[in-house]
Amino acid sequence: MVTRMSVTVDDSLVEEVRAMLDVTTKSEAIRVALEELRRRRRLTTALGNAGRIALAADQTALAALREEP
Repeated sequence: MVTRMSVTVDDSLVEEVRAMLDVTTKSEAIRVALEELRRRRRLTTALGNAGRIALAADQTALAALREEP
């Protein structure tokens, strides 16, 4: 789902991010930046849980799970 909205954003910040991400539009810069933030937060959470969750799967089983549709 895509929501159209109007927000106030610092133009120079958006342009800097757009250039850093090598994208052409402001919308794409914002989307990619939000996706990157989400990815990093999920990774931080997963790393914070390292050693707290016992997995009963070995590398072969995990690889098989990644290959399933």
